[in-house]
Amino acid sequence: MTSDPLRLTGEVDDATARLLRTTADLDETSLAAASLLPGWTRGHVLAHLARNADGFVNLLTAARTGEAIPMYASPAARSSDIEAGASRPQAAHLDDLRRTADRFAEAVAAMPAEAWGATVDTRRGPWSAAYLVWGRLREVEVHHVDLAVEYRPADWPEAFGHRLLREVATGLAGRSDAPPMVLRCDGRQHDLVVGDRTAAAPTVTGAAPDLAAWLIGRSPGAALTVSPDGPLPTPPEWI
Repeated sequence: MTSDPLRLTGEVDDATARLLRTTADLDETSLAAASLLPGWTRGHVLAHLARNADGFVNLLTAARTGEAIPMYASPAARSSDIEAGASRPQAAHLDDLRRTADRFAEAVAAMPAEAWGATVDTRRGPWSAAYLVWGRLREVEVHHVDLAVEYRPADWPEAFGHRLLREVATGLAGRSDAPPMVLRCDGRQHDLVVGDRTAAAPTVTGAAPDLAAWLIGRSPGAALTVSPDGPLPTPPEWI
């Protein structure tokens, strides 16, 4: 699992191409239908993805120039921009997604090697600039699922599913509200442990995309198994 931003750019391009193909198949009625995110239509999700690309361009520019450029002008501006773009026709969504993806790719290409070590302020807190390409890949892949069309966690590339699972499990390991559990990928030798690995901690087994999707609230976990027999633990909200 690489964290090299330049080695992830091809994965971002491929994920974006899949998203664009899905968007091209959505008509006006489909765009206005509910997504998996409460209160958001599919149009809201697509508007968010375009504005998120702009936000990451701002952060890459900040890392490259040393200027204090925020990801978004303000939380209120972010919300209003998404709301304003949600009800656009399909052609406008496609054009916006393509143009913002191109700007993101150009901003990545413009980064000198030393700029990847800069720290930038994201909505999730301070990040290394080197993490931004992964952050964009995660946004595209997870929110593609949120469109609630044909794209499912099982469609995620294997490398993405494993990386997301490891990231989320690592984040949960430091949270007091996460129930203790052992996460076991099918066919893998190494377990991921959340909380204390005691006799009371259940082992949850499944494919990496299924485990990751369950942990981030994109799946009820129907494909997972629990040992000893019992209900699945309840993961805390993904943040």
